[in-house]
Amino acid sequence: MDKILVLDFGGQYDQLIARRVRAESVYAEIKNFDQITIDGIKAAGYKGIIFTGGPNSVYDPASPHYDPEILNLGIPVLGICYGHQLMAYMAGGTIASAENASEYGKTTVFADECPLFDGVPRESICWMSHTDYVRELPAGFRTTAVSASCSCAAMANEVRGLYGVQFHPEVTHTAYGTKIISNFVFKVCGCERNWKMDDFAEKSIADFRESLAGKKVLLALSGGVDSSVAAVLLNKAIGQNLVCVFVDHGMLRKNEGDYVESLFKGKFGINLIRVNAGERFLGKLKGVTEPEKKRKIIGEEFIRVFEEEARKLGDVTVLAQGTIYPDVIESGKGKSATIKSHHNVGGLPERMSFESIVEPLRLLFKDEVRKIGLELGLPAEMVFRQPFPGPGLAVRCLGEITEEKLSLLREADAIFREEVARGKCEGMANQYFAAITETRSVGVMGDFRTYGRTIVLRSVTTDDFMTAEWTRLPYEVLEAASSRIVNEIKGITRVVYDITSKPPATVEWE
Repeated sequence: MDKILVLDFGGQYDQLIARRVRAESVYAEIKNFDQITIDGIKAAGYKGIIFTGGPNSVYDPASPHYDPEILNLGIPVLGICYGHQLMAYMAGGTIASAENASEYGKTTVFADECPLFDGVPRESICWMSHTDYVRELPAGFRTTAVSASCSCAAMANEVRGLYGVQFHPEVTHTAYGTKIISNFVFKVCGCERNWKMDDFAEKSIADFRESLAGKKVLLALSGGVDSSVAAVLLNKAIGQNLVCVFVDHGMLRKNEGDYVESLFKGKFGINLIRVNAGERFLGKLKGVTEPEKKRKIIGEEFIRVFEEEARKLGDVTVLAQGTIYPDVIESGKGKSATIKSHHNVGGLPERMSFESIVEPLRLLFKDEVRKIGLELGLPAEMVFRQPFPGPGLAVRCLGEITEEKLSLLREADAIFREEVARGKCEGMANQYFAAITETRSVGVMGDFRTYGRTIVLRSVTTDDFMTAEWTRLPYEVLEAASSRIVNEIKGITRVVYDITSKPPATVEWE
């Protein structure tokens, strides 16, 4: 099986790079720069290597570096952003930092002919995020792309199979990014398409059957896509030794709790314990307004509930979660910067009574999780459900969380989802929901002054949830949702639509 090494230097998109390679039916695995040696690379038989981006400057003594000998192994290398600069630095080039060379966001790039840009127009939109740049090329390299502000947007030494790009081909904002990565994998590295997703599922089931043999596992089940797929995967591995605990923390969508309970107990026959803990969670969150603190409290309380249930069961020592990679990277695990803590990653308390945590989907993106769900036999209506975060409506309720705000939000969210479905727009968006703000505004109803809350409608289109575009929903759908929300829910006087992409925003509001 051909495979690509993604050598991580601390960027946000290491898994996204691997995801793009795997989408081409070629296996990719990630190693931190300090996790594998030159000898290890030689022994592994990689067909190609990709250096990731990172937040550092190559001249910073604390920045991640690697043995320059990696460029002499005869294995093709693609450097991205920081990886591009690091390649130039290791090969003898000069890196500089200049204010007028900084570029952030969509940038027009002009490319010359080279294997990496085969089939890519001379002029295209790429996603830039850098201050440093390659000022002087190493010997044997040539510039293969420029932008208005960057004299070396890409470079190549075709003889040695070394390529660097200052932009990020792995993000959806780079128009021909998929083509560029495909060119590297096939035209430069000579890989064959010999890996598929069901290999991952089969291997995972076999691995967990062995590693969890004889152990009782408690799975934190939210009823969302991720934890549901994790539940079925582990159930195939360890059967009745899996116990799913569904915590209704009082911040679920309308009728969510009853749906989850009936589905897993009835349809799947999986061991399920439902814990109604709404008062407990809301009590802990009383008076709390800071988003990160909310997440920490929810994460802490989830674990305490799971520990209590585990003690009742008697011999449960392993906690399982449906964590996926965007949760991990946004929570700042590894070398990346923290964006926000997820209750099942950065929100976990330091002290827990479980001996270990199992996260079977930790290295996957949402679309990959869905594919595995179908491979495992889950019905399409479950696999393609709307994503719903573990903290629930807590991350869509700005300011202090109260019963009154949650009630308004549940109804508004249900109406919005109904109108998207009625307009047959589910295929346009990957996630859509309502959020409630602290903003109050004046309205008029029946010639009388009203003063109520503001609801935000949010809808995004994405294939990985690391980057996302706001969805261009039809005006008719937005109008119907807005009209119903204001007229049917007492206490709401204004509805607005969020048209911010990710980045710079995140999908959720908190």
